[in-house]
Formats: sequence, structure tokens, C-alpha cells
Amino acid sequence: MQVLLLEDEPHLGRAVEGALRAQGYGVRWTKGLEEAREAFLELEPDLMVLDVRLPEDPDGGFRFGEEVRLAGYKGPILFLTARDALEDRVRGLDLGGDDYLVKPFHLEEFLARVRALFRRQAEAKASRLRLGDLEVDLAGRAVYHKGQQVNLSLKEFALLEVFLLHPGRVFSPEALAEKVFGDAEKVGAVKVYIHYLRQKLHSQVIRTVPGGYRLGHEP
Repeated sequence: MQVLLLEDEPHLGRAVEGALRAQGYGVRWTKGLEEAREAFLELEPDLMVLDVRLPEDPDGGFRFGEEVRLAGYKGPILFLTARDALEDRVRGLDLGGDDYLVKPFHLEEFLARVRALFRRQAEAKASRLRLGDLEVDLAGRAVYHKGQQVNLSLKEFALLEVFLLHPGRVFSPEALAEKVFGDAEKVGAVKVYIHYLRQKLHSQVIRTVPGGYRLGHEP
């Protein structure tokens, strides 16, 4: 799952980025509105974490959140801000935010809110998906093969989740590297983790096709 983080404070940005990566999420950390707009178009993020107050605009996070909603973005948005007034919280949610966290905050609470947002998103789509002998509980982050649970690492599950949430789509190795590792150059790592998944799932469920990889058993 790829997270787009907009945060101009270096100390907080590094902490949030590190915490998300430790949980297996891919992260693109941006520090200004233009950089965030470019990353949004490149990434198709699964979650956006937006600082509200930015150097170029005291309401920049709110404006960017509203902007992507008007552009059709359906993923969850979490606003981060030191502004804790009732009118600010209401405004953030009315502009398209799904959650609102006031600074300073504990990273444990932040991560719990991220998990809750992803859980609600997964439940809205489908909490359990089946593909042949494979069953995946997206909300519980559990995978079963012929009824037996398969233990996947965070990165292995993140890679499988990308395919499950975009059935039929062909992903290039670079696109997968960006989504899973937050670095389009980590193509070698993508190939390694696809090999691991195929071994653990006893299946070629992730197929190599012209242009990259896609999910499915059919040729």
C-alpha cells in the first residue's frame, strides 16, 4: 500500500515516514504542494496523510485535500495539524478528510488510525477475496491456501495486496517497486518478492506477462 505524505517539518516527516515503512507501507514523503501534486499523479496513492499548515499556504493541506477529492480521488485522507479548534476539525472533514489528528501525537495512535482507515477501505471493497485455492482477508491481513494459513512478511503481503486491489491490471516492475518500496529503482527486490510469493502460495497466481506482472491463473 502506497502512502503519500505531505509534511514540511523534517523531524516529524522522518518519524512518520519511518513508522509507516516499518509497518510495511510504501511512502512518498513530500514537503510542499507542487511536489505533492506531482507525486499524486505518479503514485495513485492508497492513503494520503496531509499536514494542513504549509510554508506557502496556511491552509495548504486543506486545499490539496479538497483538490484531489474534486479530481475524483476515493482513497482515505488523514489530516495532521496543530489546529485543534472545532471549526478546523469540521472544516477538514467537510472538505473530504476521513480522519483528523492533532499535533503533537503519539506514533502508536497515528499508526492505529492508519490501520483503521485501511481496514475500512478494505471492508468497503471486500474483506475476503478468493482466487482459485487462494483466500485473502484484506482487513485481517491474513492469507490462506487450500484453507491453511500462509505466513507472509509485510512486504510479501503488501505486494500481493497491490494485485488484489487492482484485478486484471498489468504492473511494470518499476510501478510495483514504487508502490511497495517507495522507490521505482528497487526492481530487483520486486522480482525477489514475487519469487517468494510464488513459493509460499504454491502457485503462479502472479503471472509474468508482456509489460510486467498481473494477477490470475488464466494464460
